[in-house]
Amino acid sequence: MNILFVSGELIAGDLALQLQREGNALRLFIDCPTQRDCLNGFVPKTTDWEAELDWVGKAGLIVFDDVGYGATQDRLRREGYRVVGGSAGGDRLEIDRSFAQQVFADSGMRVEPTYNFADAGEALAYIRAQGGVWVVKQNDHQSHLNYVGVMDDGSDVRGVLASYQRLGICNLSVQRRLRGVEVAVGRFFNGHDWVGPIEVNQEHKGLLNGELGPKTGEMGTLMWYCESSRLFDATLGCLRDYLREVGFRGVIDINCFVDGDTIYPIEATARFGCPATYLQSALHRTSWTELLNAVADGRQCDLKVRAGYAIGLTLAVPPFPYGAGDTPYVSSAGLPMQVRCPLTADETNHLHLEGVAFVQGNAGDEGQRTVLTSSLGYAVFVTGTGATVEAAQNAAYSLAEKIVIPKVMYRTDIGDRFLAGDRERLQAFGWI
Repeated sequence: MNILFVSGELIAGDLALQLQREGNALRLFIDCPTQRDCLNGFVPKTTDWEAELDWVGKAGLIVFDDVGYGATQDRLRREGYRVVGGSAGGDRLEIDRSFAQQVFADSGMRVEPTYNFADAGEALAYIRAQGGVWVVKQNDHQSHLNYVGVMDDGSDVRGVLASYQRLGICNLSVQRRLRGVEVAVGRFFNGHDWVGPIEVNQEHKGLLNGELGPKTGEMGTLMWYCESSRLFDATLGCLRDYLREVGFRGVIDINCFVDGDTIYPIEATARFGCPATYLQSALHRTSWTELLNAVADGRQCDLKVRAGYAIGLTLAVPPFPYGAGDTPYVSSAGLPMQVRCPLTADETNHLHLEGVAFVQGNAGDEGQRTVLTSSLGYAVFVTGTGATVEAAQNAAYSLAEKIVIPKVMYRTDIGDRFLAGDRERLQAFGWI
């Protein structure tokens, strides 16, 4: 089957490789200039995805891996193309946090309001008048600008926003800080109903162990599947009517805070997640081709998954987490990616590529090799599975230790928070 894969920042880039490995003919478009060299030599590419519509045809499949293309997806579906990824209504859930909180409330969830501001000065004036502890988020995938307040008087958040005001940073949201266990729940939706079992995950956004350092897109995730969940029933499950109304076809999750017997939805991810997509690859027994065809067609799919847990790790390099560097001193382009010893077939399946390219050496060079590209700094992702969280951790970290990338950084505590008490607190009130 022909598959046209349209990506913004290559959020789910290795999914394109997975679909190609499953025997599909694939063409990849990457919109972000910083990411365009990623996966060179691994998958065929195009610089104009709309010019490929005749090639993919209405019998093929078009995959969008990011928000911002929802209205385009809706149009293509009206024209008869088979499309998976999201919809305009799904995009708005993720991009407009205030709107999402209103949809959550209208769907029966208990919410803590989010307030959007065009610039940091407006946000600063608002929280100065309100007082209290706040969380700041930037709404354009600039995760390193997010900040979780600590001081009871809000002075640290005011200082952050004053700095952002001087820097001219725009498009911010603020929300009062919630306490409790942070956990997310996700599922596939085919435009009419849910597809497959329920996915539960716990993210780790801080750059360093213990959630220290600047916030990132994601440093690592713990994930597992289940057939029923109070988490799902109280949050994501309430969105079925809304998702039907907006014709959403893709995967969506809601990140939540659980405090005892109370749960608050925080934000929606209405697209393929990273590294969530690769954890799904590790846990799914059903092929991506079968699953995505069903979702695009509005059909059910008997999604088979492995029991147990999966751990996903982000292996990052400079200029991560600050995006493209302005000088060569912070670029990792051209550095080699190697392995200490040959990987088994199973280990190779748990290595997910993003910021790398396969190059042919010239005379005097080292021959064919995999090198890092100019990118946002996400080099590769590693996953591991196991019957227990500890076994999944061991599998993931054992594989990560075999990957040699100069200047690489990754966290060594993914899953520890769950083991140290979050699991017990979630189980105490029947959330999991």
